[in-house]
Amino acid sequence: MAPIYTDSPLPLIPTPKFQTGKDDPFTIEASHMALSHNAFIRGFNSIYQQAPRLEQAADKSSFVGYCLAWLDCVSTHHRYEETELFPSIDKAAGQKGLMDGAVHEHEAFYGGMGRMKAYLQSQGPDFSSKELLAIMDSFKDALHSHLKAEPPAIVALAKYSTAEKPIDILGIATTAGKKQLNLGFVFNTLPVFFLNMETATFEGGMWHEVFPPLQGFLRTVMLQLVPLWHSDRWRFVSCKPDGQVKSLAV
Repeated sequence: MAPIYTDSPLPLIPTPKFQTGKDDPFTIEASHMALSHNAFIRGFNSIYQQAPRLEQAADKSSFVGYCLAWLDCVSTHHRYEETELFPSIDKAAGQKGLMDGAVHEHEAFYGGMGRMKAYLQSQGPDFSSKELLAIMDSFKDALHSHLKAEPPAIVALAKYSTAEKPIDILGIATTAGKKQLNLGFVFNTLPVFFLNMETATFEGGMWHEVFPPLQGFLRTVMLQLVPLWHSDRWRFVSCKPDGQVKSLAV
């Protein structure tokens, strides 16, 4: 029987709201970012834990699709930050380069992610789990360092928001986030985000059915119906649609 997913080798990061109890817009946006980053971490961990367990070619082929979806999800997230979110923050604050530190952190792991993508695309189901994990090891510390550092950097932006020139950080983030969505991304990539989000027990369940902000029929569509497309890939995720961790696929 396959073991239950665990949060390793990368540990999860706490949300600023859980740490401080504050609920101002910058703390909330930073907490949403932390939750998103934890989905990336669980995706990384689920790949790392399952790669050595794969033996069948069919499983390995589907797994490659899962890995490429994770890479696309993470890279799309950081690309939208650089092209939409960060410039919008600078414009609202009337200053440039407020998030340049985060952009430089992106550069520290882009190379490793690029090598991982190229390796999987060239090898397909013939990939070596040993080689794949070695590539992941080469950038995992830089990736985790960034994912941990960015939410506090968002909280710190509050000092640039004044009564005369307020920064609507939640509105900016929502508008910027919508620009990364299209049908291809929703069906081919987004399940790797939503289904790597454990909310049932994380931080006492305070985010359960709160984030991601999906309610009613939309929640059913995104968490249960959309994943029917490419379901062979999404069996490798770490969580069930109800926000609980699950057993590994193999």
